[in-house]
Amino acid sequence: MSLPLLNDATGILVFCSRKLSKDIPILGPRLLIPRMEMTKISIRAAVSGDEEAIHSLLYELAVYERLTAKFRLTPAIIARDIMGTASPCCCAIAEFDGAAVGVATWYPIYSTFGASHGLYLEDLFVRPARRGCGIGMSLLAFLAARARQEGATYIDWSVLGWNKSAIAFYEKLGAKRVEGWHIFRLSGQRLEELPVR
Repeated sequence: MSLPLLNDATGILVFCSRKLSKDIPILGPRLLIPRMEMTKISIRAAVSGDEEAIHSLLYELAVYERLTAKFRLTPAIIARDIMGTASPCCCAIAEFDGAAVGVATWYPIYSTFGASHGLYLEDLFVRPARRGCGIGMSLLAFLAARARQEGATYIDWSVLGWNKSAIAFYEKLGAKRVEGWHIFRLSGQRLEELPVR
């Protein structure tokens, strides 16, 4: 939870969501933070020129998820599949004081039974040093706004079973597990060999 902290000397309102450092003096119920400036978090749609930053962030996600052996994405593929005119995937970048620290990628989906358009969140990643500052929440809020703008009524995503901190974060948001469903994938040689009848 972020705590508003007011510096009586300068009137700067800052938000702190991490443990307080030892050098910040506590004065009663408030904290004095001398000469501290507010940090700026911004979320924006990715644009041409972001390919390297997106690649770096998604590779860090692959490392975190222990999936680097499956990572095939390159900046050239990002330019084609995320930045291209008919891109199958969309992307948002989170910046903290001007540096890229988070990423979300998604694409449209459709529920025939529900007769409704949705978005599938493929990737959500915030660099570990910047977690706890509201960046993940801001990326999801950006995506929710896009969903509403596009007439989507839901956002789906999957999470690795061992990623307890992500599961707790999603449950805190109010997201619900889709019980009784499993993800299947047909790829590679099996996809090629599936006979057409």
